[in-house]
Amino acid sequence: MTTITASSAGPVIFGEVLFDCFPDRRVLGGAPFNVAWNLHGLGGNPLFVGAVGDDRPGADVRRIMAAWGMDDSGLQTDPAHPTGTVQVSLEGGEPSYEIVADQAYDHVDRQAALTAIAGREDAILYHGSLALRDTGSRETLAALRDTVRGGVFMDVNLRAPWWDRDTVRELVANSAWVKLNQDELDALGDGDMRSPQDGARALLSRYGLRAVILTRGSEGALVAASDGLVISQPAPPVDGLVDTVGAGDAFSAVVLLGIMEGWGWETILERAARFAAQVCTLRGATTEDRSFYAEQSRAW
Repeated sequence: MTTITASSAGPVIFGEVLFDCFPDRRVLGGAPFNVAWNLHGLGGNPLFVGAVGDDRPGADVRRIMAAWGMDDSGLQTDPAHPTGTVQVSLEGGEPSYEIVADQAYDHVDRQAALTAIAGREDAILYHGSLALRDTGSRETLAALRDTVRGGVFMDVNLRAPWWDRDTVRELVANSAWVKLNQDELDALGDGDMRSPQDGARALLSRYGLRAVILTRGSEGALVAASDGLVISQPAPPVDGLVDTVGAGDAFSAVVLLGIMEGWGWETILERAARFAAQVCTLRGATTEDRSFYAEQSRAW
């Protein structure tokens, strides 16, 4: 069994927090925020670094974080830009999304972020790609990457049209662990992979990563590690499926927790897949039900 070691400090989670605005409701989310929320529920002690506007939605984010017991010292208030939103419209029951541009999370201040992470320099830094579409937050992430020593976990999470191949490849090259799905692997690869395992190994080798974690939907997930280990994990059955929103974020949270705790990769994949399946029984990506997280942790 491969064992992974990392800092015992809680991870720094950088990126977007936003509201998905449906015709009849709004739902708090953003992939990095969902990861931080789940980690907090599982006892992972994350510090979320992002930004909201000086507006009612921004105040709501802080209120909800406080009620959940999350540390909001890394959450900045930007008086010049609004709290992030995604406009969700439904046509024939099928959702379509408009990720609104120029939001507070695009302008996370560098110095304030560095101040917030003081004392967590040995932590793992987690980030995605959406919050890096603007130079402001890109420069802040670069400063955080230069500061933390626990390694970088990149959750690729491509969101059209807010990414370009060269930029994402550069970010991958400067990461330790990379998690992505099959479509993202196809987009970033060179088109010469004969199997998902080959594709993951090729990405691992090309960029000198510690591990590539590939999610494959109903076909499960696999990891290719730097010691040559390749492990596949089938997707567990979901008893009482509600929706799959946030399943990938749930999976990422447990992978990150497993790296922090030094679990083996076999254990990480099995627990991450099981937790993601349980999140599919919720309406939405997360829950405020503490017993949900306690039940998952007890099973470990």
